[in-house]
Amino acid sequence: MKMVLTSATDPDGYIACLSGWPQRCAQALRSVVRQAAPELEERLKWGHIVCFAEGPVLLIRAEPTRVLFGFWEGQRLRHIEPRLRPGGKYQMATLELKEGTPLRQETAVRLVTEAAKLARVADGA
Repeated sequence: MKMVLTSATDPDGYIACLSGWPQRCAQALRSVVRQAAPELEERLKWGHIVCFAEGPVLLIRAEPTRVLFGFWEGQRLRHIEPRLRPGGKYQMATLELKEGTPLRQETAVRLVTEAAKLARVADGA
């Protein structure tokens, strides 16, 4: 899949560079993250939104035909959302959302809350 490369320098600019359903989806995910785990620091890194505690916790990456909602400890979250696909380093797992893919807000909130909790445990907090 082709990643959306933008001239954005911050998360607000990243969302503004998107359009259509990927923009609506990415903005909705971002809102969930900001409400469920306001302690996470949001940055534009590696060309997409990444939220950090001491290290990276989750990502929101928009592409022309999908939006990825990924978690560094995502393999440990598959009991919440079995569609999380393992891949990459660490315990990474990613949920691929395409136009019309259902994702309940309650599920997204639980994923974010648990991911933030796992990050705190890993950091010794």
